[in-house]
Amino acid sequence: MSALKLTKSVIDAIELKDRDVFVWDVELKGFGVRASPNGVMTFIAQYRAGGGRSGRTRRSTIVRFGTLTVDEARKQAKVILGAVASGQDPSGERTASRREMTVSQLLDQYEKEGAGHLKARERRQQIARLRHHVGALLGSRQIGKVRVADIEKMMRDVAAGKTQKDEKFGFRKRIIVRGGEGAAARAVRDLSAVFAFAVRIEVLAANPCSPVKKPAVRRRKRFLDVDELNRLGAALQKLKAEGANEKAINITLLWALTGCRRNEIAELKWADVDLLRKCLRLGDSKTGESHRVLAWPALEILTNIPRGQSPYVFPSERGDTFYQGTKKIWPRLIALAELPGVTPHTLTCFRNSDPVVMA
Repeated sequence: MSALKLTKSVIDAIELKDRDVFVWDVELKGFGVRASPNGVMTFIAQYRAGGGRSGRTRRSTIVRFGTLTVDEARKQAKVILGAVASGQDPSGERTASRREMTVSQLLDQYEKEGAGHLKARERRQQIARLRHHVGALLGSRQIGKVRVADIEKMMRDVAAGKTQKDEKFGFRKRIIVRGGEGAAARAVRDLSAVFAFAVRIEVLAANPCSPVKKPAVRRRKRFLDVDELNRLGAALQKLKAEGANEKAINITLLWALTGCRRNEIAELKWADVDLLRKCLRLGDSKTGESHRVLAWPALEILTNIPRGQSPYVFPSERGDTFYQGTKKIWPRLIALAELPGVTPHTLTCFRNSDPVVMA
């Protein structure tokens, strides 16, 4: 915490840390800016409700830096602090009003303002989970009335599959929502992030998810042995001979040959492929920037794929996105290879191991 005359150059020069940083204006006591770890700068007005040292400290959010100039925000802070001097409690009144917002309304605000630190794909996935699990079960509840018991019941309902659905909407679009213990644990984790955001913007005093005991997620330890890999390879060859889509075949082969995650191959772009150095340079993988060495069978597959106008290695048959037809071929493949329960995720066990060559 420091005190300076707030100007645009002062705010631009604030050094971000792993916690909120506060810089206060020396000209107007109580007027300041809060810099969050993700780089969001917000003008605030701080005061003691009721006056005197015994009053409770309040922070009233004014507006994000950039929406108003420093001088304009200072004028709004004067209005808030002037109301305090006359005995009002603007932040407390606004907090009480905001507590009437529903969980669904809070999810809307979180999507706009609270999830900016996530990568685009992670943000889409988290918001989808929140909508389909949390929103479905707690969406109409006022946030100030959500209790630990409500969250634990939501967790049990998700684990029991009460939010499961498989619905088609529009052309080639489908919503598939799965339940289970893993989905329940993620739902509570996501909701906790939302309530932590609510605490940050001062619409809740505490995060009701904090005391909740999250279910232990049993990690899958399914691996394919050499015999199973050979059966998978033989099934792929048979499907290819029967005329299965070559993109689906090649994507599946690369899953097994590289150990990459499903979307790392399905959404692979030519800009990520370095045939000269025999590797993939994934700039936006789940674990951040990553380089994956390619064995010769994977190199051969990528070398023989013709490059078109699309940036994707496996472009969609229609439109400008990537190919998504593996969802159709996978059940046929697993049935033919007699590998029930095996998913594309199972093949990621070969990451950082010796290359796999299938018959």
